[in-house]
Amino acid sequence: MQKLPINWLTEGLIDFEYKKYLLLSYLQSARAEFGQQRLYPVFSDLILHYRNLQQVKAHKKLVYEAFPQRITRADFEKLELVYEKIVEDDETMQQIEEIIQFAAPLFVNAVEEGKELYNFIEKHLEVNPVGITPMYFDEGYLFLDAFPGKETQVYGYRITVFENTYEKYRGIHTQLLRTVRRGLTQTHENLKVQLVKENQELPNPATFVVVAKVPCPLESALLPIAKRSLVKYVATLAA
Repeated sequence: MQKLPINWLTEGLIDFEYKKYLLLSYLQSARAEFGQQRLYPVFSDLILHYRNLQQVKAHKKLVYEAFPQRITRADFEKLELVYEKIVEDDETMQQIEEIIQFAAPLFVNAVEEGKELYNFIEKHLEVNPVGITPMYFDEGYLFLDAFPGKETQVYGYRITVFENTYEKYRGIHTQLLRTVRRGLTQTHENLKVQLVKENQELPNPATFVVVAKVPCPLESALLPIAKRSLVKYVATLAA
Protein backbone atom coordinates (compact mmCIF):
# COMPACT_ATOMS: atom_id res chain seq x y z
CA MET A 1 0.00 0.00 0.00
CA GLN A 2 1.26 3.47 -0.86
CA LYS A 3 1.76 5.82 2.10
CA LEU A 4 1.01 9.53 2.29
CA PRO A 5 3.31 11.49 4.66
CA ILE A 6 1.52 12.92 7.68
CA ASN A 7 2.64 16.45 6.71
CA TRP A 8 2.11 15.97 2.97
CA LEU A 9 0.18 19.23 2.72
CA THR A 10 2.94 21.50 4.01
CA GLU A 11 6.22 19.68 3.48
CA GLY A 12 8.28 19.73 0.29
CA LEU A 13 7.22 21.62 -2.79
CA ILE A 14 4.09 23.72 -2.19
CA ASP A 15 2.57 23.42 -5.63
CA PHE A 16 -1.03 22.58 -6.49
CA GLU A 17 -0.27 20.22 -9.39
CA TYR A 18 2.42 18.39 -7.43
CA LYS A 19 0.20 17.92 -4.35
CA LYS A 20 -2.68 16.86 -6.60
CA TYR A 21 -0.47 14.17 -8.12
CA LEU A 22 0.58 12.90 -4.65
CA LEU A 23 -3.00 12.81 -3.41
CA LEU A 24 -4.54 11.11 -6.45
CA SER A 25 -1.82 8.47 -6.47
CA TYR A 26 -2.40 7.77 -2.77
CA LEU A 27 -6.19 7.57 -3.14
CA GLN A 28 -5.85 5.22 -6.10
CA SER A 29 -3.70 2.95 -3.92
CA ALA A 30 -6.26 3.18 -1.09
CA ARG A 31 -9.14 2.18 -3.37
CA ALA A 32 -7.10 -0.75 -4.65
CA GLU A 33 -6.78 -1.93 -1.03
CA PHE A 34 -10.54 -1.64 -0.53
CA GLY A 35 -11.07 -3.58 -3.74
CA GLN A 36 -9.15 -6.47 -2.16
CA GLN A 37 -11.25 -6.18 1.04
CA ARG A 38 -8.17 -4.93 2.88
CA LEU A 39 -9.47 -2.28 5.25
CA TYR A 40 -6.54 -1.65 7.57
CA PRO A 41 -4.30 0.23 7.91
CA VAL A 42 -5.53 2.31 4.95
CA PHE A 43 -8.90 3.18 6.53
CA SER A 44 -7.27 4.54 9.70
CA ASP A 45 -4.79 6.52 7.59
CA LEU A 46 -7.57 8.09 5.53
CA ILE A 47 -9.45 9.19 8.63
CA LEU A 48 -6.27 10.66 10.13
CA HIS A 49 -5.43 12.60 6.97
CA TYR A 50 -8.98 13.91 6.66
CA ARG A 51 -9.04 15.09 10.28
CA ASN A 52 -5.68 16.81 9.84
CA LEU A 53 -7.00 18.53 6.73
CA GLN A 54 -10.06 19.74 8.63
CA GLN A 55 -7.86 21.09 11.42
CA VAL A 56 -5.72 23.04 8.97
CA LYS A 57 -8.84 24.36 7.28
CA ALA A 58 -10.39 25.47 10.57
CA HIS A 59 -7.17 26.83 12.08
CA LYS A 60 -5.03 28.14 9.29
CA LYS A 61 -2.36 29.32 11.71
CA LEU A 62 -1.50 25.69 12.50
CA VAL A 63 -0.03 25.38 9.03
CA TYR A 64 2.84 27.66 9.95
CA GLU A 65 4.14 25.17 12.50
CA ALA A 66 5.06 22.81 9.68
CA PHE A 67 7.32 25.32 7.94
CA PRO A 68 11.01 25.96 8.70
CA GLN A 69 11.96 28.92 10.85
CA ARG A 70 15.02 31.12 11.27
CA ILE A 71 16.06 33.07 14.33
CA THR A 72 15.80 36.83 13.87
CA ARG A 73 16.30 38.02 17.47
CA ALA A 74 17.30 36.43 20.73
CA ASP A 75 15.93 37.92 23.90
CA PHE A 76 18.43 36.59 26.41
CA GLU A 77 16.86 38.44 29.35
CA LYS A 78 13.59 36.55 29.00
CA LEU A 79 15.30 33.48 27.52
CA GLU A 80 12.97 33.65 24.52
CA LEU A 81 13.73 33.02 20.89
CA VAL A 82 11.71 35.04 18.42
CA TYR A 83 11.25 33.39 15.05
CA GLU A 84 10.43 34.90 11.72
CA LYS A 85 8.50 32.63 9.39
CA ILE A 86 10.11 32.03 6.04
CA VAL A 87 6.71 31.65 4.44
CA GLU A 88 4.29 34.58 4.25
CA ASP A 89 0.50 34.41 4.28
CA ASP A 90 -0.08 35.24 0.66
CA GLU A 91 1.03 33.09 -2.28
CA THR A 92 1.94 29.98 -0.29
CA MET A 93 -1.23 30.05 1.78
CA GLN A 94 -3.29 30.55 -1.35
CA GLN A 95 -1.72 27.40 -2.81
CA ILE A 96 -2.47 25.47 0.36
CA GLU A 97 -6.07 26.64 0.44
CA GLU A 98 -6.53 25.53 -3.17
CA ILE A 99 -5.10 22.12 -2.31
CA ILE A 100 -7.42 21.83 0.70
CA GLN A 101 -10.47 22.70 -1.40
CA PHE A 102 -9.48 20.06 -3.93
CA ALA A 103 -8.52 17.37 -1.41
CA ALA A 104 -11.35 17.64 1.15
CA PRO A 105 -14.19 16.15 -0.96
CA LEU A 106 -11.90 13.40 -2.24
CA PHE A 107 -11.02 12.38 1.30
CA VAL A 108 -14.73 12.44 2.23
CA ASN A 109 -15.54 10.06 -0.63
CA ALA A 110 -12.64 7.73 0.23
CA VAL A 111 -13.58 7.62 3.93
CA GLU A 112 -17.19 6.84 3.00
CA GLU A 113 -15.99 3.94 0.84
CA GLY A 114 -14.06 2.64 3.82
CA LYS A 115 -17.12 2.98 6.08
CA GLU A 116 -19.26 1.06 3.60
CA LEU A 117 -16.74 -1.78 3.49
CA TYR A 118 -16.42 -1.80 7.29
CA ASN A 119 -20.20 -1.85 7.76
CA PHE A 120 -20.61 -4.61 5.16
CA ILE A 121 -18.11 -6.88 6.89
CA GLU A 122 -19.41 -6.05 10.37
CA LYS A 123 -22.97 -6.80 9.24
CA HIS A 124 -21.85 -10.27 8.18
CA LEU A 125 -20.20 -11.19 11.48
CA GLU A 126 -21.93 -13.19 14.20
CA VAL A 127 -20.80 -12.86 17.82
CA ASN A 128 -21.94 -15.54 20.27
CA PRO A 129 -20.86 -16.78 23.69
CA VAL A 130 -19.36 -20.26 23.98
CA GLY A 131 -20.80 -22.07 26.99
CA ILE A 132 -21.82 -20.17 30.11
CA THR A 133 -20.62 -16.58 30.30
CA PRO A 134 -19.29 -15.65 33.76
CA MET A 135 -19.87 -12.33 35.51
CA TYR A 136 -16.34 -11.23 34.61
CA PHE A 137 -15.87 -10.95 30.87
CA ASP A 138 -13.12 -8.36 30.41
CA GLU A 139 -10.65 -11.22 29.96
CA GLY A 140 -10.98 -14.57 28.25
CA TYR A 141 -10.82 -16.23 24.84
CA LEU A 142 -11.87 -15.12 21.39
CA PHE A 143 -12.49 -17.76 18.71
CA LEU A 144 -12.41 -16.41 15.18
CA ASP A 145 -13.80 -18.37 12.22
CA ALA A 146 -12.99 -16.99 8.78
CA PHE A 147 -15.10 -17.72 5.72
CA PRO A 148 -14.68 -20.10 4.04
CA GLY A 149 -12.62 -22.51 6.08
CA LYS A 150 -12.52 -25.15 8.76
CA GLU A 151 -10.00 -23.45 11.04
CA THR A 152 -10.53 -21.45 14.21
CA GLN A 153 -8.04 -18.83 15.32
CA VAL A 154 -7.80 -18.88 19.11
CA TYR A 155 -6.90 -15.62 20.84
CA GLY A 156 -6.57 -14.61 24.42
CA TYR A 157 -8.16 -11.21 24.93
CA ARG A 158 -8.17 -8.50 27.57
CA ILE A 159 -10.45 -5.47 27.53
CA THR A 160 -9.26 -2.28 29.19
CA VAL A 161 -11.41 0.70 30.13
CA PHE A 162 -10.31 4.34 29.90
CA GLU A 163 -12.48 7.04 31.40
CA ASN A 164 -12.47 10.82 31.38
CA THR A 165 -14.98 13.35 32.65
CA TYR A 166 -17.33 12.83 29.75
CA GLU A 167 -16.91 9.37 28.26
CA LYS A 168 -15.78 5.82 28.81
CA TYR A 169 -13.60 4.12 26.23
CA ARG A 170 -12.95 0.41 25.86
CA GLY A 171 -9.84 -0.97 24.22
CA ILE A 172 -9.00 -4.59 23.48
CA HIS A 173 -5.70 -6.44 23.31
CA THR A 174 -5.44 -9.90 21.75
CA GLN A 175 -2.76 -12.54 21.52
CA LEU A 176 -2.90 -15.43 19.05
CA LEU A 177 -2.60 -18.68 20.99
CA ARG A 178 -3.12 -21.30 18.30
CA THR A 179 -4.93 -22.28 15.13
CA VAL A 180 -7.26 -25.28 15.41
CA ARG A 181 -8.98 -27.28 12.69
CA ARG A 182 -12.64 -27.81 13.51
CA GLY A 183 -14.38 -31.15 13.12
CA LEU A 184 -17.02 -33.41 14.64
CA THR A 185 -14.99 -33.84 17.80
CA GLN A 186 -13.35 -30.43 17.80
CA THR A 187 -16.22 -28.04 18.39
CA HIS A 188 -16.03 -24.61 19.97
CA GLU A 189 -17.37 -26.06 23.20
CA ASN A 190 -14.75 -28.83 23.26
CA LEU A 191 -12.05 -26.32 22.50
CA LYS A 192 -13.10 -24.22 25.48
CA VAL A 193 -12.94 -27.30 27.73
CA GLN A 194 -9.38 -27.97 26.53
CA LEU A 195 -8.34 -24.38 27.27
CA VAL A 196 -9.79 -24.60 30.79
CA LYS A 197 -7.78 -27.78 31.47
CA GLU A 198 -4.61 -26.11 30.22
CA ASN A 199 -5.05 -22.86 32.11
CA GLN A 200 -6.28 -23.37 35.66
CA GLU A 201 -6.03 -19.63 36.35
CA LEU A 202 -9.22 -19.16 34.32
CA PRO A 203 -11.53 -21.95 35.54
CA ASN A 204 -14.57 -20.51 33.76
CA PRO A 205 -13.24 -18.04 31.21
CA ALA A 206 -15.47 -15.75 29.20
CA THR A 207 -15.31 -17.20 25.70
CA PHE A 208 -16.83 -15.79 22.54
CA VAL A 209 -16.81 -16.87 18.93
CA VAL A 210 -16.95 -14.48 15.98
CA VAL A 211 -18.00 -16.16 12.75
CA ALA A 212 -17.54 -14.45 9.39
CA LYS A 213 -20.23 -14.99 6.76
CA VAL A 214 -18.27 -13.37 3.92
CA PRO A 215 -14.65 -13.79 2.84
CA CYS A 216 -12.18 -11.10 3.89
CA PRO A 217 -8.48 -10.97 4.82
CA LEU A 218 -7.77 -11.95 8.42
CA GLU A 219 -5.21 -9.38 9.55
CA SER A 220 -6.30 -6.38 7.48
CA ALA A 221 -10.07 -6.68 7.93
CA LEU A 222 -11.57 -9.60 9.83
CA LEU A 223 -9.54 -9.48 13.04
CA PRO A 224 -9.73 -5.68 13.60
CA ILE A 225 -13.49 -5.62 12.97
CA ALA A 226 -14.06 -8.76 15.06
CA LYS A 227 -12.22 -7.15 17.98
CA ARG A 228 -14.39 -4.05 17.79
CA SER A 229 -17.51 -6.18 17.47
CA LEU A 230 -16.53 -8.12 20.59
CA VAL A 231 -15.99 -4.88 22.52
CA LYS A 232 -19.49 -3.73 21.52
CA TYR A 233 -20.98 -7.09 22.50
CA VAL A 234 -19.27 -7.10 25.90
CA ALA A 235 -20.39 -3.51 26.49
CA THR A 236 -24.01 -4.63 26.15
CA LEU A 237 -23.39 -7.33 28.74
CA ALA A 238 -21.91 -4.77 31.12
CA ALA A 239 -24.77 -2.30 30.67
